[in-house]
Amino acid sequence: MAVLITGVEPGSPAHRAGVRRGELLQSINGNLIRDVLDYRFYMLEERLELRLEGKDGIVRTVRVRKEEYDDLGLEFETYLMDRQHHCKNKCIFCFVDQMPGGLRESLYFKDDDSRMSFLFGSYVTLTNVTEEEIQRIIKMHISPINVSVHTTDPELRVKMLKNPRAADSLRYLPMLTEAGIQVNAQLVLCPGINDGAQMLRSLRDLEQLHPGLHSIALVPVGLTKHREGLYPLRIMTHEEAVENLRIALDFGAEMIQKHGTRIAYPADELFLLAGEPIPEDDFYGEFEQLEDGVGLYALLRREFREELEWSDGGTREETVSLACGVLAQPLLEKLLSEMKEKWPGIKVHIHGVVNRLFGDTVTVTGLLCGKDLADGLRGLPLGSRLLLPSVMLRHEEAFLDDTTVPWLEEQLGVPVQVVDMDGGALLRALTGEE
Repeated sequence: MAVLITGVEPGSPAHRAGVRRGELLQSINGNLIRDVLDYRFYMLEERLELRLEGKDGIVRTVRVRKEEYDDLGLEFETYLMDRQHHCKNKCIFCFVDQMPGGLRESLYFKDDDSRMSFLFGSYVTLTNVTEEEIQRIIKMHISPINVSVHTTDPELRVKMLKNPRAADSLRYLPMLTEAGIQVNAQLVLCPGINDGAQMLRSLRDLEQLHPGLHSIALVPVGLTKHREGLYPLRIMTHEEAVENLRIALDFGAEMIQKHGTRIAYPADELFLLAGEPIPEDDFYGEFEQLEDGVGLYALLRREFREELEWSDGGTREETVSLACGVLAQPLLEKLLSEMKEKWPGIKVHIHGVVNRLFGDTVTVTGLLCGKDLADGLRGLPLGSRLLLPSVMLRHEEAFLDDTTVPWLEEQLGVPVQVVDMDGGALLRALTGEE
């Protein structure tokens, strides 16, 4: 097993040692290199022996000396240095299965790769790993790992993931936590299936893994209008949200008494479905589950207020607009009303745009596409600038439907400004200071 070196950074330790582009990296200090995890782990030492195979098949050994933790300076064909692991589940709530056709190909790829969890914070089910890979994670102390648990009932997990390995792979959780690997868990709550009493069972089971099991995100299932032929699911009702939130909050309060930490954190959407206010930021501990929509608004609110308190205000007069998903509109309206005293001349129109691509049950900001923005905003008061949260765009270039910011500007006849949804950056963008 070897990995192709596609580039060597000039002046790097590898370049000084004579490593060449096009060679195959076989091992470092006798350890086989299969992917980015092996490479990152074994290259940390100050003295390295690299076993390399040239294009002619000749194998040679190169010795490298460098500062501990310094990068070798090698480049590879892909970031992971091999293929990304494809998901082998058929989850009854899988969002990819609910995608409309005609979008870019990368959106239809289902990943279930523990390396992506460590490197980028994505979630894995552990049905795609072997015990050997678990032992590698433990040996390298790859932490944290984010795990889509959904339920600790083995039979129910098989049903929800539609994978016979879903039950057996639960045994990896205590193996990881006992070895000191931090695990953050996720429960996607499907009404009548794994919520209510089943959710409480899962919470109780996962509590047994604390402190290794660090946090649990409780996320209502998201459903699009493209569910033909899929498992019959429905969105959570207000009454169900109230009950699930009560269970979660009672459990969290108990955990604070027993362990000093809440452990289980309802997503912002669960509070909103239940008609309850989103707590202040001290509710969320270290904000481990932001990617799951847990504490997003509380953090934004704190950052916004801190920036507002620091700001001297101003007399600038301008009318601007901010587009977002339907879910965020009332929250942002309440937040932005707080800036009026210091910035009385800034008038902000907040437009919650209905999602036509995925259906009106999908209300989050990050899943709005360019065409829906154009159709939803055309003819509305937009002022001198339209602000868009960066979560709508891929690398601030294209929306989900591959339309672009310049295209949207042409459609609406107004300059578009992409802004990070950091509270301070948002305030500065609204007031023209950024």
